[in-house]
Amino acid sequence: MSRPNALGEYLRARRELTDPADAGLPVVGVRRTPGLRREEVATLAGISADYYLRLEQGRDRNPSPQVLEALARVFRLDTTATQHLLSLSTGRPAAPRRQRREVVPAGILQLLDVINLPAFVESRTFEVLAANRMAGAVSPNIRPGVNRLRAIFLDPVEQDLYMDWEQAARGMVAGFRASVGSDVNDPRIVQLVGELSLASATFRRLWARHDVTALTGGSMRLRHPRLGVLDLRREKLPISDSGGQILAIYHAESGSESARLLDSLGAPTVAEAPRTSVSGTGTGTGTGRA
Repeated sequence: MSRPNALGEYLRARRELTDPADAGLPVVGVRRTPGLRREEVATLAGISADYYLRLEQGRDRNPSPQVLEALARVFRLDTTATQHLLSLSTGRPAAPRRQRREVVPAGILQLLDVINLPAFVESRTFEVLAANRMAGAVSPNIRPGVNRLRAIFLDPVEQDLYMDWEQAARGMVAGFRASVGSDVNDPRIVQLVGELSLASATFRRLWARHDVTALTGGSMRLRHPRLGVLDLRREKLPISDSGGQILAIYHAESGSESARLLDSLGAPTVAEAPRTSVSGTGTGTGTGRA
C-alpha cells in the first residue's frame, strides 16, 4: 500500500484553486487546466520545477519551513492555512517571523513637505514609503505602496516616461541587487523576482546577468506627458538607522528649462504609508537605479 501523501495533495489542491491573476501573472489565452502550472508555482516560490514536482508526488516529504512558507505566499494562504501546510511536513515548523513595520522618520517627512523639489523615500526592496506631491507629478508610480521595480517592468505608462527605458531598467535591476544583497533568498524578494521573471523577458535577461551597482545619484532624461522633456539629476541619500531606506531627490540645473518646469509642479504635500522592511547588504558597480 502506498504511503499517504497529505502534503502533495494539499499543494496540488491549492495550486489548482489559485487564480493566476491573483498571483500577479499575466493571463494570455485560454488555459487547459485551472489554477497555476507547476513551473509557475516553482518560479514564484524560488525553487526548481523538479523539486516542486517531487513535493507534489510525495517523493520529498521533508521540505524546509522556508520553502513551505514561500509556497504559502504563492497560494496566498492565511495564518491558519500556513500553519496547516507546515504541519503536513515531517520537518519541524519554523517559529513565526516577526516583521518590523517600516516607518519613515518624522524629520524626513517634514523635509519632504518643505523641500520644493520632487522627493520620496523608498525601502530596500524599492517600495515607495512616502512621497511629496511634486514627486507624484513627475511619475504617478511614485506614491506610497508602489514597488518601483514592478512598475518599471509592468506598467507601460512608466516605461514611456524614460527616454532610454532599457538603460533605466538595467540600472534599476542592478541597483535592486545591490540593495537586497545576500537577501535574494528572502521569500518576499523571491516572490517579487519570480513574478517579474514570469511577466517580463527583459527582466529575466537582466536578472540573469547578476549586475550590481552602487546606490548613487546620476542623470536621467524623462519624457513627461505634460511638461515635455526633463533633464534631471537624481540624488540617493541613505537615511541613517532606517533599515536601508533611501531618500531620493530629483533636481535640475539652476536656471535651466527643466528647473523652470519643475517649479511649475507646485507645493510638495506629503503622502506616507508604513511598509515592511527586509534586511541585508550589497555592494558592486554599475549605473545606479532610477
